[in-house]
Amino acid sequence: MAQQAYMTDTDNGDSDPERRESRIRRLFGRAVGGWRGDRRIWRRGLVTAAVALLLGAIMAAHAYIPNAIGNLGSLTETFLPWFGVLLPVLLVIALARKSATALIALVVPVAVWLNLFGGLFSDKTGAGGDLTVATHNVNADNADPAGTARAVAAAGADVLALEELKASAVPTYEKALEAKYSHHAVVGTVGLWSKYPVSDVKAVDIEMGWKRAMRATVATPSGPVAVYVAHLPSVRVKLEAGFTARQRDKSAAALGAAIEHEKLPRKILLGDLNGTMNDRALTAITSQMRSPQGAVGGGFGFSWPAAFPMARIDQILVSGVEPTTSWTLPATGSDHLPIAARVKVDTTDS
Repeated sequence: MAQQAYMTDTDNGDSDPERRESRIRRLFGRAVGGWRGDRRIWRRGLVTAAVALLLGAIMAAHAYIPNAIGNLGSLTETFLPWFGVLLPVLLVIALARKSATALIALVVPVAVWLNLFGGLFSDKTGAGGDLTVATHNVNADNADPAGTARAVAAAGADVLALEELKASAVPTYEKALEAKYSHHAVVGTVGLWSKYPVSDVKAVDIEMGWKRAMRATVATPSGPVAVYVAHLPSVRVKLEAGFTARQRDKSAAALGAAIEHEKLPRKILLGDLNGTMNDRALTAITSQMRSPQGAVGGGFGFSWPAAFPMARIDQILVSGVEPTTSWTLPATGSDHLPIAARVKVDTTDS
């Protein structure tokens, strides 16, 4: 008797797969039922469809948006990944409007966005590597330089670059880092700390009028590497002038020329470039170096602003070495997040 009651309860329960499937089918039927026989699904949502197609065209043709007016092209490229935020918004509008036209049009920007950025979400992290590098814009107004230095050093980088060093704070950074780094050099507002010997240190003229870039040779166990540290000029978005980046663009060209004439085959650039890898204004640099984040990192690796990162303007770029992994470090007292990467300097067996 008890067994019969148990079996009856089980047969009538919600755990029956057929009943659950039937319930899901009914819910789906209610959701799309209003679409059946409605000829207006092709006429509704034309504005939403047009916006979707325009969004897809902008993303696909971003390289052709001119910089002549307010550096609009560079501004678009800086925040290009965020165009994806509009896609679910358009999807909700298309569904609410019951517009088949808008839904079909939405396929275009989705496909373009995935083509541009979909690969960033696959696991490309590799094993190995014989040199870990890190860079951090520490912020001249940092209230805790010693804590920031210790936090970044905890990442275990063999070579560490710091930008926006305030002259009065340099001794604090030197003291906080001396236990882990036997060698260091500071040029103007940028500095390089290394576990390996550093030589041939010199300033790099990026046409700013003061020193915000340097070059040094780091004698790693796998061979010498030319390490550049740079902090390119800041950019601003102004209503009356647009994306003001002329000085940044000029400095990027100068830095690119210096790297191009580097005699050592192995080169690493660390710093705050105030621009993303998508920004055409950095082509003088990005055309001859690649980003470990794009090659072996996961996700966008946004670094600024630290409170809510929206763009990766801090960069690690390499040439002549093989990147194996890239990551973003936890926040410090700065308005930027530190970033790090591991590379293989000895590529003879690659």
